[in-house]
Amino acid sequence: MTVPKKYFHDRVILLLLSTNVALCLVAVIWILFNLGDNNANGYIVQYRGNLGLNAFKSGSAMTFVSFMLFAVFTTVFNAILSVRVFRVRRGFSVGVLAMSMLLLGLVIIVSNALLLNNH
Repeated sequence: MTVPKKYFHDRVILLLLSTNVALCLVAVIWILFNLGDNNANGYIVQYRGNLGLNAFKSGSAMTFVSFMLFAVFTTVFNAILSVRVFRVRRGFSVGVLAMSMLLLGLVIIVSNALLLNNH
């Protein structure tokens, strides 16, 4: 797969790519720092509002490792998809990177909400 020469000369594409990589690093580092506590009871990984007193479901740290892997996978996959779509339309490529930024922001928000409930 060859990258179009104009792809890395587009300032908006470079801004979105660097923002996505920064958000991915923030998500991974934030989860790693908050996962450092030894929690004997497990971590809260789900909230089900309709269950009443049993609304919180506990799980292991592997759930948050999957959050980190999802952030990395999303960043890499959407960057590759953006390069491939750039040949067809630049706007679609920008849209893919913008949606990736939204998705990484949601990963940070959800993992933060779940990890802060454990303290």
